[in-house]
Amino acid sequence: MSGVEIAILIISFLLLLALSVPITVSISLSALFTLSVNILFVPSATTIAQRMINGLDSFTLLAIPFFILAGQIMNSGGIASRLIAFAKEIVGPIRGGLIFVNIISCTLFGAISGSAAAAASAIGSILTGKMEKEGYDKGFTTAANVTSATTGLLIPPSNVLIVYSLAAGGLSIGALFVAGYIPGLLLSIAIMVVSYIYAVRKKYPRGDAWDASALWTSFLKAFPGLMLLVIVMGGIVAGYFTATEASAIAVLYTIVLSSIYRELNRKKLVEILIQSSITTSIVLLLVATSSAMSWTMSYGDLPQTISASLLSITDNPVVVLILINVLLLLVGIFMDITPAILIFTPIFLPVVQSFGIDPIHFGIIMVLNLCIGLCTPPVGNLLFVGASVANISFQRILRPMLPLYVVMLLVLVLIMLFPQLSLWLPTLFNM
Repeated sequence: MSGVEIAILIISFLLLLALSVPITVSISLSALFTLSVNILFVPSATTIAQRMINGLDSFTLLAIPFFILAGQIMNSGGIASRLIAFAKEIVGPIRGGLIFVNIISCTLFGAISGSAAAAASAIGSILTGKMEKEGYDKGFTTAANVTSATTGLLIPPSNVLIVYSLAAGGLSIGALFVAGYIPGLLLSIAIMVVSYIYAVRKKYPRGDAWDASALWTSFLKAFPGLMLLVIVMGGIVAGYFTATEASAIAVLYTIVLSSIYRELNRKKLVEILIQSSITTSIVLLLVATSSAMSWTMSYGDLPQTISASLLSITDNPVVVLILINVLLLLVGIFMDITPAILIFTPIFLPVVQSFGIDPIHFGIIMVLNLCIGLCTPPVGNLLFVGASVANISFQRILRPMLPLYVVMLLVLVLIMLFPQLSLWLPTLFNM
């Protein structure tokens, strides 16, 4: 890819974004403009269309709409509310307890639904009003809600890990899922530490004292929802079904469970199906257009050019990872996580593999890195979801977000420097 083509690709993409053109259109048009430099316009347009279709021609991608649907059913079918009640009993009399309820609930809900936006909106909408009544600072509680929602993108099942598997050429989804557990829990704990320090400084109220009977009752009520994690991951690890089949089982399980709770009727199910279809359409259109751009860059040998450039700077794998992480942090500020993974995985993965870095480890690093971008303006989708749910301007969230940005970066550094945090569990299960 010549300097002119690279310039056209970058400038056209950034210009379209600056003009508020939807990101899917911006990605496809910038890929089309770049390809048109060497190929006539009509064949270029045909090629882009073909590559978009090919990008969706994957059995693995069927898992995404199923997990999205399962998450929507959980939110509306009474499963989320039971998880929140269980989290509240776990927290007990800890100062600032409702913040911890939010974080634990987001971790549990995000882990089961696989969607950060679903976790932030579902948990935030339930708890924001309660926290405000008890005198909690809305800016910080929203910041904690937003950042803790990202744990669901690391703890399986995770839609973005499925996307990474596709972009990486078909890596084991089961291995990626298992690899995300420890990093996701580390991130959740780090957010809790910051929240506790903040709660002590602000002298937030304590929750009710621990009650063994209430804790056991809430656990029993939440247990069927928690079992979804065991069924999905247990089945994948044991080899009973694939991740795609697990996603269909998750939908069936949540429908049955919500029906038992009598919180899911025909009218509500139709609304859920419509909303899930809209969300799925947005995600898969991003997958299609990003696949086209990724192919355009590969066609122009951009991955090889970047690889050669990095190798000319250093042959130290840690330094290479640091440089790539800096680039991804910049990318995450301006681009949503799904297209970023699809576009930049084929560029950076060959580079890190040439240094002997495990692709599973790199996938966890990449997802965690781009999770920070989800919480960062100007594009940070989660930031705006959290602000919308809390009914405050996103500017009010930014200052409380600063210490949370710091701990997210610290967790990223830990994961980068200690590969076993990602690889120990896949190795343990021979995945």
